[in-house]
Amino acid sequence: MTVCRRSAALLAVSALILGGCSSTGSEGGGGGSSAAGKVTVEWWNIGTTEPLKTVYATAVKDFEALHPNITIKNVATENDAYKSKLTTLTQSGKAPQIFHTWGGGVLKQQVDAGLVKDISSEAAPWLSTFTDASLAAYQFDGKTYAVPYDIGMVGFWYNKALFKKAGIEEPPGTWTQLLDDVKKLKAAGITPIALAGKAKWPGHYYWAYLAMRIGGLPALQKAGTDKNFNTPDFVAAGQKVKELADLQPFQRGFLGADYDKPGGQAATMGNGKAAMELMGQWAPAVEKSSGKGIGDDLGFFPFPAVEGGKGTVTEAFGGGGGFALGADAPPEAVEFLKFLTSDAEHRKAVGSGGVLPVLKGEEDAATDPNLSVVAKNLASATGFQLYLDQAYPPAVGQEVNDSVAELIAGTKTPDQVTQAITETAKSE
Repeated sequence: MTVCRRSAALLAVSALILGGCSSTGSEGGGGGSSAAGKVTVEWWNIGTTEPLKTVYATAVKDFEALHPNITIKNVATENDAYKSKLTTLTQSGKAPQIFHTWGGGVLKQQVDAGLVKDISSEAAPWLSTFTDASLAAYQFDGKTYAVPYDIGMVGFWYNKALFKKAGIEEPPGTWTQLLDDVKKLKAAGITPIALAGKAKWPGHYYWAYLAMRIGGLPALQKAGTDKNFNTPDFVAAGQKVKELADLQPFQRGFLGADYDKPGGQAATMGNGKAAMELMGQWAPAVEKSSGKGIGDDLGFFPFPAVEGGKGTVTEAFGGGGGFALGADAPPEAVEFLKFLTSDAEHRKAVGSGGVLPVLKGEEDAATDPNLSVVAKNLASATGFQLYLDQAYPPAVGQEVNDSVAELIAGTKTPDQVTQAITETAKSE
């Protein structure tokens, strides 16, 4: 999976009117009947890197072979470009028929506007095959508005060989130990951490996890309800981020680096040019796709505990990816989602190492050791928090990303970060 999730602005979404309209093939409006009995369904996804790029292309080919009257227009767009493209399209009053979603507050806002299809009834025959955890981000008020395709958590991926070279015997268990390891890596001439500063969303992981470790999950949940981030715990999270940034742990030019582009965060890590990256379960696949991959030298450890914090190291931060339908999507779109998430078909995606299991009893399909370690951490998690730029309304999530990016760049203080996020939240 390519990451991530991250809305750029308040989405004003509208679904395409399909039914018997003729297909123009225009971007965002593709779909409908192009000839008697023939239907084209447009599918927007972020499967631009391997293995999902091939998994998706093969799924389309196999589905069309089974349904010769249905054509799936596979529109794959890189993660950050996808967010911008989707925002532009939805603000113009249009939407793809099937589109990638990370659920949470972003999807909820679309649902509240009546612009996303309630698939509770149409998908009922197979909704029970999904795990409760994988469905949660797409369900509101007892109704389901998307089907999950992936689930996972964010943690530190690290280069065992570089840790050994710096004299680090085991991954850090506390924030203080992490900072000490950053110093050891720098002393050994090794770039400690790869970061996509230009993309912004990878940086918010640090602030979010620190807020979780310091204030606990209730602090994040309360802030989402009372729209107040001007609390000691959130300010302290910002101070910890600044503490890390002051050590200058990131690769040269990180402020202009994308996530999965050549020379970006994933490539820096995948080419052995940095010792760590804080990223989701898709990291190994993207490191290999964007760079060379580091094979058996790659390891994983959960975000460290913060001494004296109310949170615990067993509380996970992350989410998954799923697919939603425009409010007027045709039955053929539902049929494709049913095929895509059937046991036989989804096992191919899990087996490829591209996603983690979302279906009950699918765990044995996850043979990739990197995905298995994430799955084990998830299985033992005592709490779970969705990405903040998805859990909160779009404008709030974007402010989190923007303000934390400025904090890391040294142009905003921890207090200014919480103030900016609070002002945006209260204006919603």
